[in-house]
Amino acid sequence: MAKAAVVIGAGFGGLAAAIRLRARGYPVVVLEGMDQPGGRAAVFRQDGFSFDAGPTVITAPYLLHELFSLVGRDSRDYFELVPVDPFYRIEFADGSRFDYVGDEERLIAQIEQFNPADVDGYRKLARHSERIFDIGYTQLSDVPFSRVWDMLRIAPAMLRLGNHRSVYAEVSRHIRDERLRQVFSFQPLLVGGNPFRVTSIYLLIHWLERKWGVHFALGGTTSVVHGMTRLLEEIGVEVRLGTPVERIEVQDRRAAAVWTSGGERISAELVVANADPTQVYGQLIAPGDRGRWKDVVLRTRQFSMGLFVGYFGTRKTYPELAHHTIILGPRYRELLADIFDRKVLADDFSLYLHAPTRTDPSLAPPGHEGFYVLSPVPNTLSGIDWERTGPAYFDRILDHLDGTYLPGLRENLVTRFHVTPNYFRDTLRSTHGAGFGIEPRLSQSAFFRFHNQSPDFPNLYFVGASTHPGAGVPGVLSTARVLDRIVPAPDVAA
Repeated sequence: MAKAAVVIGAGFGGLAAAIRLRARGYPVVVLEGMDQPGGRAAVFRQDGFSFDAGPTVITAPYLLHELFSLVGRDSRDYFELVPVDPFYRIEFADGSRFDYVGDEERLIAQIEQFNPADVDGYRKLARHSERIFDIGYTQLSDVPFSRVWDMLRIAPAMLRLGNHRSVYAEVSRHIRDERLRQVFSFQPLLVGGNPFRVTSIYLLIHWLERKWGVHFALGGTTSVVHGMTRLLEEIGVEVRLGTPVERIEVQDRRAAAVWTSGGERISAELVVANADPTQVYGQLIAPGDRGRWKDVVLRTRQFSMGLFVGYFGTRKTYPELAHHTIILGPRYRELLADIFDRKVLADDFSLYLHAPTRTDPSLAPPGHEGFYVLSPVPNTLSGIDWERTGPAYFDRILDHLDGTYLPGLRENLVTRFHVTPNYFRDTLRSTHGAGFGIEPRLSQSAFFRFHNQSPDFPNLYFVGASTHPGAGVPGVLSTARVLDRIVPAPDVAA
């Protein structure tokens, strides 16, 4: 079976890459190891509840609309996005609350209640975030960083914007109240970064959310995934599920074919891997083909934190709850140090509580609520025995929610299950069970991130969280957008 373009993985990056390649005229086949598309954005169904496995937030929705328009379709015929307000409700350990919204005046009114002296500081921070967005996102999110020069030419602008400082440090230059510092610095955690370490270029997330809002897909994020796979079927792209790729065959320093676990060889003019590059280089390409230096590179990469995600349903509803709630514990910097650096499972935690039935009751049986609670935890380099620790950790989280934001939870619980960093490592093939691939620190950004086009094999390309520009739905969709700049037209493809 000969195909011009083979895409490995049917996550957001792989599906978007397949649409873009097909729009340019390539015959395409997508190979997915799981029994459903989506990758991290898969769906779990249990006892009448539907749970998004991973991403629950859609920002920069134009990136999705653009994909459909490339082949003459309207995305609204495939899925429906609705705005969420507030974007996030942030609950502090001292009992105070902040609704993170898109409207600046509503933000200002709340900031004034926390600390009137921070109002002017926030206005300056917002303008600074917009300037960072104009360069870091508008100008660079779909530009490949394949050469050192690509990095050097933007260095002066990054220095002028203070991007050598961390997100938390930059926020602290403008904001004095510690709770507000947390409100405006937690966003890097959404893409796997420690706010105390990642470059302040990630302040662009604040302006991205301000500009386009935060949305939820009715039916869950899986409705977007299935809309994309339906589109691919309509335009002649085969998406083969349950077809893990075991090897990329290399001939004359080019990716010549992929081999599936079933022993099938599929030849290719080009290969796009929507897979962890450390897994691709380390497991799918033979050591003699990838070169010794690549092993050194793979060993020195730093990875994002792990994720513990609990899913549960109740026979009781909680109408006062926001769609998205960030529950911050008593520690911020020290908790993140436990997770990222010391790699220990702390006694306290901060949580992201997702209540999708607040917006779409169809995701649970009538009169019930479905939830997803996420806790950042160390990745599997910690050595934590999650088979033993996971159930007890989930119990601790449920007890905390029962005693605070979801009273009566325990007695109204009707279904529950959880995933740990082991799921990310074993099922999603993410190195060290990292929730977001490699960590987005400065030394692993832009040119220093895995390149969108392999420097070793010119017809091997990467999309997904670990390549430029990075993790998160907008970042991953943008990695596919980069392909339009670097993949040759099919009539000149080698």
